[in-house]
Amino acid sequence: MTRQEIGLASCDVSRETIERLEHYERLLSKWNPRINLVAKSTLPDFWTRHVSDSAQLLDIVAPQSSWVDLGSGGGFPGLVIAILCAETSPQTTVTLVESDRRKSVFLQTVIRETGVAAKVICERIERLDPLQVGILSARALAPLPKLLEYAERHMDRRGTAVFPKGENWENEVSAARAVWKFDLKTVKSKTDPKAVILRIEGVERV
Repeated sequence: MTRQEIGLASCDVSRETIERLEHYERLLSKWNPRINLVAKSTLPDFWTRHVSDSAQLLDIVAPQSSWVDLGSGGGFPGLVIAILCAETSPQTTVTLVESDRRKSVFLQTVIRETGVAAKVICERIERLDPLQVGILSARALAPLPKLLEYAERHMDRRGTAVFPKGENWENEVSAARAVWKFDLKTVKSKTDPKAVILRIEGVERV
């Protein structure tokens, strides 16, 4: 598996990183029947549907010291980011926020067995004290107006949010504009021709 196949153009992917991702894939396949981390039908497409889809965020925003992934579930994109950053950006610590205890245990298991710099917070997002992070991500978690509420609370003033969104992203942006002011850049997804990644800064209430 090459870096081009993973879909990450901006940095090299070593053999050690590939091995970590392969171990992650094995753990996901082992745990998924018990706690439904991802749709069973997507397991054969682990590298394209999940890894490449997550990795492309690193071509949109440069890693900083603090990256928080909300509603991490099976670890996408947060665990993939943590694994890729282990060698290319070792100063980056990824925090995965997941309220489901069983999923949190899975995430902690992957982190421990791959040895990456990440941690898990098992708590509802609404109950967290402000995290004041540089980068915030979330995949398939909530509509954009709700995500911006999280972003305002947990990003620092110069922070950047990256949210993969499907074909209805324009409707979500319109709904969010009624409540929020924000700077938006859209980037076409490399894994889904109908999807985009929203790169958002300067979030504040209207």
